[in-house]
Amino acid sequence: MIQSISISNYALIDKLEIAFPAGLTIITGETGAGKSILLGALGLIVGQRADSATLQDKTKKCTVEAVFDLKGHQLESFFALHDLDYETPCTIRREINPEGKSRAFINDTPVNLQTLKELGVSLIDIHSQHQTLTLSDSDYQLSVLDVYAGNELILKEYRLLYSAFKKLETEIRSLIDQENASKRDQDYFQFQFNELEAARLDGMQLDLLESELEVLTNAEEIKLQLGRASGGLNGGESNLISSLNEIKAILSGIVRFDPRIADLSERLQSAYIELKDIASELEALETEILFDQGRVTVLNERLDAVYKLFQKHQVKTAPELILLRDGFSERLLGITSLEAAIKKKSQELLIQKKTLLTQARMLSEKRMTASRNFETDLGKMLAQLGMPKALIQCRNAPLREDELGPDGQDKLTFFFSANQGAEARELSKVASGGELSRLMLGIKSLIAKKTSLPTVIFDEIDTGVSGDIADKVGTIMEQMAGGMQVITITHLPQIASKGASHLYVHKELVGQKTYTRIRNLKKDERVQEVAKMLSAGEPGPAALKNARELLNS
Repeated sequence: MIQSISISNYALIDKLEIAFPAGLTIITGETGAGKSILLGALGLIVGQRADSATLQDKTKKCTVEAVFDLKGHQLESFFALHDLDYETPCTIRREINPEGKSRAFINDTPVNLQTLKELGVSLIDIHSQHQTLTLSDSDYQLSVLDVYAGNELILKEYRLLYSAFKKLETEIRSLIDQENASKRDQDYFQFQFNELEAARLDGMQLDLLESELEVLTNAEEIKLQLGRASGGLNGGESNLISSLNEIKAILSGIVRFDPRIADLSERLQSAYIELKDIASELEALETEILFDQGRVTVLNERLDAVYKLFQKHQVKTAPELILLRDGFSERLLGITSLEAAIKKKSQELLIQKKTLLTQARMLSEKRMTASRNFETDLGKMLAQLGMPKALIQCRNAPLREDELGPDGQDKLTFFFSANQGAEARELSKVASGGELSRLMLGIKSLIAKKTSLPTVIFDEIDTGVSGDIADKVGTIMEQMAGGMQVITITHLPQIASKGASHLYVHKELVGQKTYTRIRNLKKDERVQEVAKMLSAGEPGPAALKNARELLNS
């Protein structure tokens, strides 16, 4: 429960400290005095967005600090999860600087807004007048039934699974889009790959192919000249080798006379041997070289294909073409892998959907079982609130058997009838403001019994009720306050008289500025305040007597 709150530089509040006891606390005051400002400050504590426009003095920061008693509310795991020191009482602080930037602290440890919101929903339920209107919303009605049915854990598990399911759906759609885009280019990639693959580029030595073609193209001329060269060395009667042989014989006859001649004779012998070897190789080469038109055609076609690929892809070497070919191959493999990935993820999606459908049906069963008890319990509560013949029905229009939503397969709508014999119709179409207020109070009362929420704050939930009904509304709040802290802003004396404590909000003019003030009323002051609420003007003896009776009842 909230023990106290201190506020500085917020709207019409310059500095304010308020203590909240257990039980039912009443807040009353003049219209425009600042009751809603107090709720706004409390909203900051539970994570609502901040706005620098709320700063009274635009040169100073705004601070709102609240102290909570956490005993018995099993919040230790929250503090452990977020690496926060668990302390009770727990202090929560929000600060807003003049630039509009906000900071939040839990026990003096900085936290982000999301963490503050998570803790806030476990500490306070602030019921605004706007929330009464949400009672007509189908999603809110379903959430009410889930709280009543105790579906928190199964619904949390379902939503986690559903989030993963929708994420996987998005991934599959993205892969399909990629696949479709790739398939539009698949023929192009395949053509380019096939063309490059047909060029047989791996291991290609372009210079050798070009050299071979050069030889084959000039084979006849080469063969003719090789024959002439071979003949000059060792052909006919008069040739170079024969002449050398004669010279060798001449030198052999005189080598004994001069060592230098022996040396020259040896060199001539070496030249003779080398020339004979050259002549032999020339003859072999001349025999080996043959003109092959088929091979010339093959080489011309292959080289022409490569040269065209060079020009087409604006490259200069075969390795560059190989890189291009491998790139097209990878893209084609990528298309195949996309198909495999889509197939695999689609199978995962089917498994997830099957699990979700099972969870959704379990949720539906629990909701439908709980709805009967909810209708009965809320009917009894409405009877206490002056609507003994009221009828509330939870009607479900479920989604298709294989269809899933973020909360399962149920589409719940509250149907309502205030009077016996009247046909129940959609709540949003038939309930008046006063009926909605009583319905919401009844629902809050039922939910309070199902949760461990320590504090609920009502902002004029008594709208549209008066007289005896207002007294009954106050009684319900008083009963609720037996098990939790209830703080209510009201304009009805019947409700104001039920409180264990009473805070009065008023405005005070200090110099040229107006400030909001709040004080805890003493017993005599409460009599005066309730009497004023009973009277049109200054309370007379009858109003004061009536006020005392209300407060003592």
